Amino acid sequence: MSLIRSAQLNGHDPLAYLKDVLTRLPTHRDAAIDDLLPHRWQPDSAAI
Repeated sequence: MSLIRSAQLNGHDPLAYLKDVLTRLPTHRDAAIDDLLPHRWQPDSAAI
């Protein structure tokens, strides 16, 4: 629930955010996991 609310507070559509993050997570580098947090997340340019 906190990820959904955080996404909303950062101006993101929660469904789009969760779908994108869950799609990226298996192949995302461990060192860059902070990029997937709601306050740093940017939509995947290939999905737009």
